[in-house]
Amino acid sequence: MTAIMEWIMQPFAFEFMQKAFIITILLSVPMAVLSCFLVLKGWSLMGDAISHAVLPGIVLAYIIGAPLAAGAFTAGMACALATGFLDRNSRIKQDTVMGVVFSGMFGLGLVMYVAIQTEVHLDHILFGNILGLAWGDVIETAIISITCILGLAVWRKDLLLHAFDAQHARAIGLKVGWLHYGLLAAISLAIVGALKASGIILAIALLIAPGAIAFLVTRRFEAMLAVAVAVAVGSSLAGVFASFHLDSAPAPTIVLVMTGLFIAAFIRQQMQFAKLSRRPPPKIDPKPL
Repeated sequence: MTAIMEWIMQPFAFEFMQKAFIITILLSVPMAVLSCFLVLKGWSLMGDAISHAVLPGIVLAYIIGAPLAAGAFTAGMACALATGFLDRNSRIKQDTVMGVVFSGMFGLGLVMYVAIQTEVHLDHILFGNILGLAWGDVIETAIISITCILGLAVWRKDLLLHAFDAQHARAIGLKVGWLHYGLLAAISLAIVGALKASGIILAIALLIAPGAIAFLVTRRFEAMLAVAVAVAVGSSLAGVFASFHLDSAPAPTIVLVMTGLFIAAFIRQQMQFAKLSRRPPPKIDPKPL
């Protein structure tokens, strides 16, 4: 029993692991809440687009000496605005526009990164460096996470109506444009918060998987939010813990845990469908006319 407790408590004895556990919890909550709105609205590709599009903003911020988070947020919003403009002023569908915009901005970021001499390793930008973070990074992530959570909590009902039926939201007088770009700003801000921990490649998994899993196992939005947060926090803690003992990278391990949970939720749903399909039809007693 003592050996098991020592094995469990071993990761918590190291300061870099303590910071990793804290920052994953801070990231999980806003990511999980946002993922519910993205899944309901069908914006999974938008999250992917913004996560890739922040790269040129990071490189440009490094060149001019500005905070990397500010550059990433600016580039993410530029991607969102460009996507909206092209979607409204062309015959191309939104998913095609997003693919063109984010791939173009990601390519621009790679060209800019190669053209300059930088001490920031590209792998840390793409895949994060959660074990090399300082306490200042944890504080920055905490501020970003709290800002996202407060904003989503204040406008939760309006955002929910906008996600389900934007036309009805517009008809009752809600400022649909503000809600649209406010949600995009929250996505960009959450991705900026996850940048140093998970990187721009794996941020999309953290932004989509919790909501997708919760969508498969719940039927009410409040329950979906609770399950998504529980999945995100639990997967993050389990992934960081497992990465310590497996000597693997924490962010990909977290994504693998979420992938396993999604597969389990999908199998559970298919079993429920199969069970319902095997039920005999209800008997109807004929009544005399």
